[in-house]
Amino acid sequence: MNPLAILIVDDEAPARTRLRDVLGDIAARQPTHIVGMAANGFEALRLIEELKPELLLIDIQMPGMNGIELAQHLMRQPESPRIVFVTAYDQYAVRAFELNAIDYLLKPVRAERLALALAKARVSQPPPREVLDKMAEPRRHLAASERGRITLVPVAEILFLKAELKYVTAFTAERDFLLDESLVQLESEFADRFVRIHRNCLVARDKVTGFERDDEAEQWLVKIQGYPERLAVSRRQWPTVRTALLGSEVGE
Repeated sequence: MNPLAILIVDDEAPARTRLRDVLGDIAARQPTHIVGMAANGFEALRLIEELKPELLLIDIQMPGMNGIELAQHLMRQPESPRIVFVTAYDQYAVRAFELNAIDYLLKPVRAERLALALAKARVSQPPPREVLDKMAEPRRHLAASERGRITLVPVAEILFLKAELKYVTAFTAERDFLLDESLVQLESEFADRFVRIHRNCLVARDKVTGFERDDEAEQWLVKIQGYPERLAVSRRQWPTVRTALLGSEVGE
């Protein structure tokens, strides 16, 4: 067998060292080549672009970006490495088992179980994106592909999302980012954060600073923190927006 090129992703140095040592213990049965180690999801994305690993051993519980969110971003790329999750928490293992589509290892990782996971990974495909979405909490970042690289956009910094043709543009106070996402899917995933003001636009609830009435167009406009232009609220969406952001007592 050819050695599998592996990237280990775990925020705890002892855990990374243990995985490296156990991989060495089973090298005769499952030859591998550790191309790198990453301490968090952000570092992992950079190393993946640089090192092109075939397989990731990803800790699920990591600060900033957990392992499932990291995998979600990778699944949006044309070519994604195979993934085995590592976790100390049974609830993730149970969910992965129920979905029957993602392999996982429970800490502390045992040599026999790791060898089985590697053997399975050699013939498996990356987990489907919809499976990861079922396991995940709402993402803290959205991924924009720019010149073949992944740029992460913090959801907390997004002022509004606007659909144009088959893409969605995320607007922040500094710039905008083109996303390969569905506005409907984003509205469902982030229902607590964004509200629809138009068939092609979602605004962040906490970025709305007020409303203006455009009497000539007979419609309301939204004022957004850090954005100079006003966004139009469709007549159809105004009752929902009024209730969601201002309370139902506000007039028509």
